[in-house]
Amino acid sequence: MARQNTLELLQTYESRNVTFIADDGSWPIVWKKAKGVHVWDEAGKKYLDLTGAFGVAAAGHANPRVIRAGQKQLSELPHAMGDVHPHRQKGELARALSAITFERWGAGFGKTIFSNSGFEAVESALKTARLATGKSRVIGFEGAYHGLGYGTLNVTHREYFRAAFRDQLREFGTFVKFPTNESELGQTQSSISELLLNDEFSAILVEPIQARGGIIVPHPDFLPLLRQICDHYNLLLIVDEIYTGFGRTGEWFACDHTQTVPDIVCLGKALTGGFPLSACIARAGLMDAWPPSTGEAIHTSTFMGHPVGCAMSIAQIKELKGKKLIAASRQKGKFLLKELSKLASCSDKLKIAARGVGLMAGIELRTLDDQPATQQSLEIIKKLLQRGFIFLPEGEYSNVISFTPPLTITQVQLKSSVAALKDELAGL
Repeated sequence: MARQNTLELLQTYESRNVTFIADDGSWPIVWKKAKGVHVWDEAGKKYLDLTGAFGVAAAGHANPRVIRAGQKQLSELPHAMGDVHPHRQKGELARALSAITFERWGAGFGKTIFSNSGFEAVESALKTARLATGKSRVIGFEGAYHGLGYGTLNVTHREYFRAAFRDQLREFGTFVKFPTNESELGQTQSSISELLLNDEFSAILVEPIQARGGIIVPHPDFLPLLRQICDHYNLLLIVDEIYTGFGRTGEWFACDHTQTVPDIVCLGKALTGGFPLSACIARAGLMDAWPPSTGEAIHTSTFMGHPVGCAMSIAQIKELKGKKLIAASRQKGKFLLKELSKLASCSDKLKIAARGVGLMAGIELRTLDDQPATQQSLEIIKKLLQRGFIFLPEGEYSNVISFTPPLTITQVQLKSSVAALKDELAGL
């Protein structure tokens, strides 16, 4: 009854574009509480969460260390004045983020702009690139997802998100192929070189692995190639690590796999483990393209660098280090990918392909005539939800079943989730 009441409230009082409610009652569940790798709904049913709540709960849902930090901060100082009267935690977190990014990369120290959500961090990066170069255009990639604000819609590729607002967009983003093999890598390089005959570009913006795009892992030479291009043409390399950051792929950041150092990095999601906070971090000299504050900042917001979020983020970083969760993600990810690869032959009605890095993995479902198996993917995810497993579809056609669980998940839990997925695939 509590679930039905909640859904009725949402149908009555929330924009109908937000929460999808299936007519047959199969979707969604209403979350009541979450702890570790588990979620409980309003009826008390327990679920294994294979989404990490969009990858946010890297150190586990309601991680005790993180929650204690947030509660302590909330009791002492629940709000400060963004760009006017600061608080200590904001400075401490900026220093900690510099240490795990540019200082760890041997590129000096970094300076941060805090925001509330991932798309704001990307828009801070786009503004930084505009100020630093004096140029407005940005090269992005097919399949890219950087958020849905008016700035980020210019660099988010999927037409579904852009179409209704196209006449209000500046259209400063140009998209090229996100390459997964040698041939596509050459095609991408040629496309970028051709674009750069035009001297209006300030930056290249890239996700090191496309999450919402369908867990797309690029060719291993891709990021180093972009770094080389940016150095040659004097462009800025902006890496969107909002989903891939904080150990998700088995390294602190996905760009670490190829030792590629960006000029600007965007962070969010697992930054706090559950509180709205994001960060745009740039090389210090580059961030100094912003003018000093005169008492009126040209980029700010009321909750900028919120004290509760900053306290939780500092605790989250300590927890990831102390529990060695990044190494665990790497090791468990190899196990997961091996298990997922076994699914390739479990259905005679679908083509099944596994891919991923660390605990960001997925299987793509296609029909025998090579069309996206959207209906089958969604049917399986709904059936798995009924069995107590929370999954999400990814990709433009929702035909990729993704795994982005808390990094605290065990191999036994991963194995049981893959076994359940195998059952549903075989039973189609």
